[in-house]
Amino acid sequence: QVQLVESGGGSVQAGGSLKLSCVVSGYIGRGCGMGWYRQTPEKERELVSSIMYDDTTSYSDSVKGRFTISRDYAKKTLDLQMNSLKTEDTAAYYCAACEIYRGGNLVGYSYWGTGTQVTVSS
Repeated sequence: QVQLVESGGGSVQAGGSLKLSCVVSGYIGRGCGMGWYRQTPEKERELVSSIMYDDTTSYSDSVKGRFTISRDYAKKTLDLQMNSLKTEDTAAYYCAACEIYRGGNLVGYSYWGTGTQVTVSS
């Protein structure tokens, strides 16, 4: 059984940094990509960043240049370094693993964590 557990969320002032981590228990193959989503009550879930099986990374325009995703296959962890945080980064952040594609488009992931809250104050 695959489980994802996030940590590292918290409260920070605008301009500050946080590092989120996700630990994977159970088996997921190296062919599985992983990603970080975020969601607020007012907005739809947003894919913030992803990393594919070949370590290709992608970022939403809203975080590009400020966030960095990384993966350690040996430790089975996924990290998200978040710098220059803005109030609009406030959200629950979710770790996800193993992409689901439909018609060539990424539509979601098979496995999800329960989330960690990030609150950025001005």
